[in-house]
Amino acid sequence: MLSTGWANLGYVLGMLQGEVMRVLLLFYLAPVWTVLFSRIMLGERPNRYGYAIVALSLCGAFIMLWRPGLGLPVPHSTAEWLGLSAGMGFALSNVVSRRAGHLSVEVKSFSLWLGTVVLALPFVWWQGGAGQQVAAITAASWGLLMLVGLVLCATSFAMQYGITHLPANRAIVLLLSELVFAAISSGLLANEVMFLREWLGALLIVAASLLSGRLGRAGDAEKIRP
Repeated sequence: MLSTGWANLGYVLGMLQGEVMRVLLLFYLAPVWTVLFSRIMLGERPNRYGYAIVALSLCGAFIMLWRPGLGLPVPHSTAEWLGLSAGMGFALSNVVSRRAGHLSVEVKSFSLWLGTVVLALPFVWWQGGAGQQVAAITAASWGLLMLVGLVLCATSFAMQYGITHLPANRAIVLLLSELVFAAISSGLLANEVMFLREWLGALLIVAASLLSGRLGRAGDAEKIRP
């Protein structure tokens, strides 16, 4: 509940405060954390693909985050830290969902929604003025919010179903189409521009995510023997 709640809340806050593609690419470092969490919680030993995923992802992040005069290539804004931590929450929620295979998809989806609400409410309270903001929402906006809510509920249910029936490392690969739509929409709607260094870092991160699908194939991941 907490991991998937933070994945949603941190992702949204990062998108609102930072550059769409930079936050999204930091979020998609999730395969690195999936390898780590799968090793701890599922007993999956990293093989050559696992080590390659870690190397490619970290190299891509270092190239993308490196800026002359700013020191170490680490996130330099709150939005970037939010994207990175949201990716960690997403990876953890995927692994936990696989471990809790005895739970139904409905229960997992409900935990996702509940976790998001539980973590979002203190943030709304901290911002203040929630009552006035809600009262200012028009009827048309309420209709749009309800539509967005229905779409997100359907999406989360479908995602939990897929995560339950797919290896944790392969689930992240199926979400990579988001990068394509985000790159197009951020350029058209937000006038964001990615430079060559950032494209190179993005290419390495995407390659790592695609390679993570190899971990889910039969025989690729060795189980730890007791």
